[in-house]
Amino acid sequence: MFAIYNNGSVGFRSTSDNLYTLSNVDSLSETRLKPDEGFMALLNQSNNENKKSEQKALNTYKKMANIDTSEPVFLVKDIMTKDCIYIDGKSTIKEAYDVLKELKIEQLPVVSFAKKILGVINKKLILNLLMEDLENSEVVLVKKIEDIYLPQLITSDPSTDIRSVAKVMLDFKLHAIPIVAENDILIGIVTKTDILKAIAHNPKLQLWS
Repeated sequence: MFAIYNNGSVGFRSTSDNLYTLSNVDSLSETRLKPDEGFMALLNQSNNENKKSEQKALNTYKKMANIDTSEPVFLVKDIMTKDCIYIDGKSTIKEAYDVLKELKIEQLPVVSFAKKILGVINKKLILNLLMEDLENSEVVLVKKIEDIYLPQLITSDPSTDIRSVAKVMLDFKLHAIPIVAENDILIGIVTKTDILKAIAHNPKLQLWS
């Protein structure tokens, strides 16, 4: 199950199949600072045809390789990083930047009271904010994160098949997906590294969709 958050509000919660049918979702592979910067079409006719061709080729390969599709499915909760780093929405943009720089991480989940997810912040978003108001960069840096527009965020629940998560991360060019419970509480995160480790330690793990 996946959800899309927009500054703490859930605008979508459903399966990955329904996620791909959305036609009015901000481009989640790029940082968005304003709600009117445009929308992306997630599917078009050529993509559908390509997916059919890819699936046909994949089915042929699986048949030739005699892959056992009865292997157990691994869930997000099996591989997620539970003690993930996050930042409170009342922190400043400068504080978020310092954490990103010090820990050398791609993005930082932003939470409100009781660890309810608000969104994520990254260096690109911070740079864009500074570029929009270079003359007042010091003022920008002391703004609270909760006072800026955070881009839409895709999250997953802990019981999602990691094959679905891996596919969504690839298709939407995401470095990581926060894992959120039904009550919107951040409980972990899954990164590309987590998935690679899962594959390395579980050779039979199948990432087929």
